[in-house]
Amino acid sequence: MKKNTCLMDLDFDRNHLWHPYSSLIDPPPVYPVERAEGVRIYLEDGRGLIDGMSSWWCALHGYNVPELNAAAHRQLEKMSHVMFGGLTHEPAIELGKRLVEITPQPLQRVFLADSGSVAMEVAIKMALQYWQSRGRSEKNRLLALRNGYHGDTFGTMATCDPVNGMHHLFAGQLTRHFFAPAPAPKFDQPCGDDDIAELRQLIEQHHAQLAAVTLEPIVQGAGGMRFYSPEYLKRVRELCDEYDLLLIADEIATGFGRSGKLFACEHAAISPDILALGKALTGGTMTLAATLCTDRVADGICRGEAGVFMHGPTFMGNPLACAVSNASIDLLLSSPWQQRVASIEQQLQTQLAPLRESDAVADVRALGAIGVVEMREPVDMMQVQEALIDRGVWLRPFGRLVYAMPPYVISERDLSQLTGAMVEVLG
Repeated sequence: MKKNTCLMDLDFDRNHLWHPYSSLIDPPPVYPVERAEGVRIYLEDGRGLIDGMSSWWCALHGYNVPELNAAAHRQLEKMSHVMFGGLTHEPAIELGKRLVEITPQPLQRVFLADSGSVAMEVAIKMALQYWQSRGRSEKNRLLALRNGYHGDTFGTMATCDPVNGMHHLFAGQLTRHFFAPAPAPKFDQPCGDDDIAELRQLIEQHHAQLAAVTLEPIVQGAGGMRFYSPEYLKRVRELCDEYDLLLIADEIATGFGRSGKLFACEHAAISPDILALGKALTGGTMTLAATLCTDRVADGICRGEAGVFMHGPTFMGNPLACAVSNASIDLLLSSPWQQRVASIEQQLQTQLAPLRESDAVADVRALGAIGVVEMREPVDMMQVQEALIDRGVWLRPFGRLVYAMPPYVISERDLSQLTGAMVEVLG
C-alpha cells in the first residue's frame, strides 16, 4: 500500500545535493529509498522495485545479505579503520591472498585503493612509473580504444573516448593519448588482420612513446555496452608482447563473474600486466578497489629512482571494506554462480528477443548477466524510467541504451518481470 507522505526532505535534496551527471538548475526527480533487500529496492511510498542495475553493477548478491552484514559487524567490533602506512591487518592480508589466487597468473602484487577510478589512476601511474624507473621516461603515453570508459578522474578521463565519451569538455586540460578504433568483431566472431590493422599501425608508429595499452576486456561498458571478440583481446596481448608494451585491463565492471567468466580476460585465456578491480569487490556494500600487477612491473617500479610506488590513499586497505570483500568473494565462489549467470544470459536472450522485431530497436544482445537493448534514437531517460517503475522495475537508461545487469541471485520469475517490463515499454 502506498503512503501519502514523504518523510525525507526532498526539497533539500533537490536544492543542495548533486546526483551523478545531474544539474542543480533543473535537477531530475529522484526516488526516496527506505530500504533494500534481496533483489528489491523499496521506496518510501511502499513500492518495491526489482533492481536490474545491481546498483551500478556492484550488488551481485543483492541487498541486506546476511553473510556480508555479519562480516561487517564482526569487523566493526574490532576496528573500522586504521591507516595502512606502517601498519597492516588480517582482512587486508586475507583479501590479498584471495585476489592473487583467483585472478589470472602471473598477477602477484596488490594495491588496495578506494574506488574504481582510483584503481585505474593507480594502474596508469604504475605503467608510467615503471618505464620511468627503467630509464625510459619518453614512454609516457597510453593507447586506448574508442568507445572505452575508465572513470571520471583526470587521468582516467584522458583514456575515455575523446569524441563520443562524457569528458570532451575537458579535452584541453587532459593528456593527449592515442586511440584505436573500437573493436569491430562481435563476441562470437573471429578477429582477422584487418580488424587490428589500425591498432597495429598505431603501435608500430608510436611504441617508443607508449607505456601501455589500456582497455576493458570483452565488454565496453559505459561507452556503449559493446561485447567484442576474445580473439581481438588475444591479439592485443600479442601486440603488447611484440612491441614491449604493458597491458592494462580495466575489469571494474566485468570482474567477479559478470561476463560469464570470473574475469573477462579468461575468455581469451590471457593475463594483463596490470589489472584494475572495483564495483562488485565488496558485493555492493561499500567502496573498495584493487589494482594488481606482475612481479615484473612491481620490481621495475621499486628499483627506480624513487624506490617506492608513489601513491597512498588515506583509506587504503580499509579493514571494514576488506573484511566484507573477503566474505563476498567466499560467498560468490561457494555459490553456483556460473550456472546462475548462464541461466540469466539464456533468459535475457530469449525474453528480450521479441524487441528485435521493433523498428525502433537497432540491436538486442546478451552476455553473461548483461542484457542490452540498443535503440536507434536516444531514449527519454525519465519517461522510460518512470514507465519501468510503474511496472515494478528499476533500470537507468542512457543515450540509446536500455540495459539490465541484475544481481546473480535474481529468480527466474523476477527476471521475467524485468524483461517483460523492458519489452512492454520499449516495444
